[in-house]
Amino acid sequence: MNRYRLRWKKGSRYLLASVLISGLWIGQIPQAQAASDPLSATVAKPSLVTGEQFRQSMKQAASEAGGSFTMPEISGNRVLRSQVAVLLQEWLGLEKSAESFRDVPDQAAYAGAVGAVVKAGLMKGYSDTSFLPAEPLTANDLNRLHDRVLGYLKPFVLPEATISEIQRAMEQGKLTSKQLVQMYLDRIAKYDDQGISLQAVLTINPEALRIAEALDQERAAKGPRGPLHGIPILVKDNFDTSDMPTTAGCQCLKDSIPDQDADQIAKLKEAGAIILGKTNLHEFAFGITTSSSLGGQTKNPYALDRYPGGSSGGTGAAIAANLAVAGLGTDTGGSIRIPSSFNSLVGIRPTIGLSSRDGIIPLALTQDVGGPIARTVEDAAILLDATAGYDPDDVATAYSVGRIPESYTRFLDANGLKGARIGVATELFLEGNDQEKAVSNVVTNAVNELSSLGATVVNIKIPHLAEINKYPSLSGYEFKFQLNDYLKELGDDAPYHSLAEIIASGEYDKTQESSMKAREARESLDTQEYKDIVLKRTSLTRESLLKVMADYNLDAIVYPTSTQPPALIGESQSSGNNNRLSPFSGFPAITVPAGFTAEGLPVGIEFLGRAFDEGTLIKYAYSFEQGTRHRHAPKWTP
Repeated sequence: MNRYRLRWKKGSRYLLASVLISGLWIGQIPQAQAASDPLSATVAKPSLVTGEQFRQSMKQAASEAGGSFTMPEISGNRVLRSQVAVLLQEWLGLEKSAESFRDVPDQAAYAGAVGAVVKAGLMKGYSDTSFLPAEPLTANDLNRLHDRVLGYLKPFVLPEATISEIQRAMEQGKLTSKQLVQMYLDRIAKYDDQGISLQAVLTINPEALRIAEALDQERAAKGPRGPLHGIPILVKDNFDTSDMPTTAGCQCLKDSIPDQDADQIAKLKEAGAIILGKTNLHEFAFGITTSSSLGGQTKNPYALDRYPGGSSGGTGAAIAANLAVAGLGTDTGGSIRIPSSFNSLVGIRPTIGLSSRDGIIPLALTQDVGGPIARTVEDAAILLDATAGYDPDDVATAYSVGRIPESYTRFLDANGLKGARIGVATELFLEGNDQEKAVSNVVTNAVNELSSLGATVVNIKIPHLAEINKYPSLSGYEFKFQLNDYLKELGDDAPYHSLAEIIASGEYDKTQESSMKAREARESLDTQEYKDIVLKRTSLTRESLLKVMADYNLDAIVYPTSTQPPALIGESQSSGNNNRLSPFSGFPAITVPAGFTAEGLPVGIEFLGRAFDEGTLIKYAYSFEQGTRHRHAPKWTP
């Protein structure tokens, strides 16, 4: 691939995430259906709810949410769904709305109330066309309704808010996208620019509030485009953005504004997301401590004297500190997964070819990918939905055609680990020093939790692991040639036209001078050494992983994302070799919070799967996340 900029074409198709809640109703099989069902004799008759029981449940929900309660007393041994709709609509002051159920006559007094509660997400139909207004409310219905009303009444709280929670708040009129953007801008000013000064954000989009206001108007007129409508996203500053500089963290590119967005950025915008700003990174993505000549040293919000990981450490620190809803990073060797692990986040390194690299400043295209960093698996899946797909400007994405599901959110199954066979790569659990032991202890506990959640765990050894780890990353080989191509694509606006010019300018982090000069010294990629790495390393890694998975009938392999926790700033930072398996094979991997060390430092567990099997990994990661709830927000950014 030698084209790095998006060639925009109107009419391009984008994958939008689905946030349909599974199930269409609150309740069990309606009585009218059960009566004619030949199996009804074996089905327990549902417990019905009296009017007073319904009222008391709603009163309790109001009390728990700290709201007022004005519903009148209700008599009767049962309360019908149509009555419930009217009572909720009047109590909550919902605006009456049209509905499309065949069994709700338009002239019925309760029709507008049914439309209102359905629109608010409090009640649903038994099908797309049937509401069954004359059916009585059951005890199971009431339990679900109580939770929904409680969620509706609770005020919106920004920290740790998920995409679905934000969308619900917007639907309920508690929040606008413009207000949400301002909340995040305030947090960036409080925690990133001042106070503890995380130094995670390089650039703020000056048009963010205007874009948010326009999206609010569009929502009011047409409804949301999808789950990312009006959602503020922070992206690593090596993704091209046509409305902000794209710098790779380097002073040399501080004024470089590309003409067009990177493909993944364009897809996010089309989905309705707001690119709130650009985040700091280890300059040119060379390392894992996230320092740059433009942004300085980013701090870890869990331990301000420690590194945030890298090279996508700015995105990691910012999302952990709740400076945006979610973010994008890039990963050549471990640069999504390491900062995700160090910041108690979910990070997805997709299969090479699932998502376009067009418009990303390259480090080594043989290994480069871009992907989501988020606080929850669900949010990461929603971002992956929006950014995956074919791009004619990245030929590798042709392999994804026909291999992308309708939505990765379909894999969000809390019971997803039941029946799974998970291989535990025991050689990747290191205990050579106290820091490695601390990480291994946390991930060993996580493996035990996988078992308790229904998975069968099998200890394995990956064939040829030592030989695989002897191979180097290709960033030391490809960077010069691919960066020069990228700079050429910038055209006349490029501040420099080659790595040699950048080195001569002196406008870069001097701690990287030797690495940059070593890369500049590469004369050609047409060498036997380079070809052997590309061909032999890739085939050996893929075949070794596929063989052990086939031999043990495995669905995925797990191991510590990093063998080390975040190191003290100023000391050396290592992550081990675990992160190499995914880029060397091209296979997908997802890291999810596994817990914390005794010092309170985050640790991640990584799931590795077969090519284009992101859905399976998301299922297992989600099940683990929901069953353990290891993540908590950093205390320094309440």
